[in-house]
Amino acid sequence: MAKRQSECSRRTFVAAVIAGIPAALLPRPAAASDKMTKPQAEYRDTPNGIYSCGLCTLFVGPDGCKVVEGAISKDGWCKAFAAVD
Repeated sequence: MAKRQSECSRRTFVAAVIAGIPAALLPRPAAASDKMTKPQAEYRDTPNGIYSCGLCTLFVGPDGCKVVEGAISKDGWCKAFAAVD
């Protein structure tokens, strides 16, 4: 009887682990701590030639960025710039 009870516990544990794996693999939105600081991104408030944050795929209007912390100017630029296709 004791052997059967331990097998059920093992099965329950394995089933719970397998059920939890997909939840652990789901993507999560970037938290503020996952973003670069302005100095790390080499951010500046002026464009780099014709390239500016307003033309970047990472820019989140009106003044945000997916990868740089804080308020960002649409006329700024940083090394993470990714042009819109």
